[in-house]
Amino acid sequence: MPPSIDLNIPDRPIRVGVILLNSETEILDVGAIDLLHGSSKKFVQECPDNMLSPELKKQAVDFEFIWVAENIEAPCKLTSGIKLLPTHSFGTCPSLDIALMGAHQLGYAPSEAELEFIRKAYEESAAFITICGGFMAPLQAGIFDGKTVTSPRPLLADLKKAAPNANWVEKRWVRDGKLWTSGTLLNGLDLMAAFMRDTWGAEDTLQDFMLKLCGAPIRDVDYKDVSWEY
Repeated sequence: MPPSIDLNIPDRPIRVGVILLNSETEILDVGAIDLLHGSSKKFVQECPDNMLSPELKKQAVDFEFIWVAENIEAPCKLTSGIKLLPTHSFGTCPSLDIALMGAHQLGYAPSEAELEFIRKAYEESAAFITICGGFMAPLQAGIFDGKTVTSPRPLLADLKKAAPNANWVEKRWVRDGKLWTSGTLLNGLDLMAAFMRDTWGAEDTLQDFMLKLCGAPIRDVDYKDVSWEY
């Protein structure tokens, strides 16, 4: 199924959804969504002109942010004691244009309803993003089959043996079509910055300006800037 929206030239608000499971989600994984919020119309309109020029403000993207879980009435758990009420349930959630998942607790087994929603979100999306251990449920859902993907570096050797249907590579982030995967949690920011530059342009764009404003580093995708290995 082709995506229903062109992220480069959207004809309606872009629906960005964080998929939360009946577990505890790493806050820094899903926190990468805030880089998108930084170039949203809502955020940009509040910036004074001496901080952000009217020309750049015109490039702001109309995002709708969605937090979706199987049960809308129960708060979802995030690490550091955060509880979050989802905006939508699986049954009420519209199709997601950009879907994002972070790590759930080790040992948690996603329900069939959760796996089915992940498959649906992947099929309908224009971009599906996993950060850190956020790869685990999509891997179980089968959407990594035949894809080039990555994960946190300490897990790669075992994953190459346990999940040989995917091509596992050691990178901070990887794109295979609309599927974007990252290494560990802080690599989610590397991925999101790369996604924004790839989707909306690098130089002289609102996204480039906002990434520089928030001090987002451009780090080597192959970890060549670090001396340690696993």
